[in-house]
Amino acid sequence: MDNETQVQGSFDIRHLSADQLAKLGVSQIAYVKPVVLNGALAFAIHAADGTPMAVAENRDVAVAAIQQHEMLATLVH
Repeated sequence: MDNETQVQGSFDIRHLSADQLAKLGVSQIAYVKPVVLNGALAFAIHAADGTPMAVAENRDVAVAAIQQHEMLATLVH
């Protein structure tokens, strides 16, 4: 079974390549990460592959924005 087939079907997450892990959930998952922007605490929203998408002034707004775009929010700290 090739790697792409494994990702689409049943697979053991411990055996994903870095490339497969980077592509996992890119269009369905976004994460929220606390950051300091202009000296103030803010919450950056990134796609699963790390692509920056937006910044919100609080965590609840960041999570709501992700959910509004029908994505699953995860928190990173």
